[in-house]
Amino acid sequence: MKDLPPGVRYNDDAEYVAKLLAALKKRNGFCPCRLQQIPDNVCICREFRGQIADPEFEGLCHCKLFYKEK
Repeated sequence: MKDLPPGVRYNDDAEYVAKLLAALKKRNGFCPCRLQQIPDNVCICREFRGQIADPEFEGLCHCKLFYKEK
């Protein structure tokens, strides 16, 4: 995976992260939590990119792979 944006890190659960990264690899970089394989669903997905653009947002992405800190 490419470098993470500032303030974004992987979930603290290393086992969960490993499973999600394996699923991402099988799906050619598309979010494993999304059914459609469209550009908006390439990890880091459009939904989370929008959330991390908000300086007040703190939390996990939809699939819980990433966590954004304030």
